[in-house]
Amino acid sequence: MKYISKSVAVTLMGVAAVSGLTGCGSTEVKRIDAKEEVALSDRWNATDSRLVAEEMIADMLSFPWASQFELQNDRLPTVIIQRIANKSHEHIALDTFVNDIKRSVIRSGKAAFVAGGEEREAVREERLDQELNAKEAKQQGQEQAADFALSGSVNSLVDKVDNKRVTFYQVDLKLIDLESNLEVWNGQKKIQKFQKKSSFGF
Repeated sequence: MKYISKSVAVTLMGVAAVSGLTGCGSTEVKRIDAKEEVALSDRWNATDSRLVAEEMIADMLSFPWASQFELQNDRLPTVIIQRIANKSHEHIALDTFVNDIKRSVIRSGKAAFVAGGEEREAVREERLDQELNAKEAKQQGQEQAADFALSGSVNSLVDKVDNKRVTFYQVDLKLIDLESNLEVWNGQKKIQKFQKKSSFGF
């Protein structure tokens, strides 16, 4: 058996100890309320999406366009989302934001949504399939046309000095009467986030 010096033995023991600590590392996962904000960074998150949608739609529905339309037509106005563009510096899950907007409008009971884009095409394909195969199928050409179109954008600015950063988001939305082409509502929501990191930087 070969002789191992004392210094080599100490080194090997240290490596073994570090390896043991690494192997014992664990990951903790726990369930939290979906409405509870967990801000791990200054990026746009699910809480921003939900709160912006709720506040902007509440403001939109406080304007007289919906009540005036219902009074004149004896039915709720229908809204379609034309396009909400992401012009920010980061990837934003716009599908989530759009769904938050739809949920806020439908929950209000003051307007209804009309399917648009790929969703509308999927519904039309399903209706056509039902006409060919179902006994009591919904007929083509019976869709409810949209009365108003919602569109807008999400913009951002980032200001950074050393280990401090301020991220500014601005959401602009507008609602157009599709018959008259009049803009019946224009809304804006701003969010500003401050983040400070350690000396290692961003």
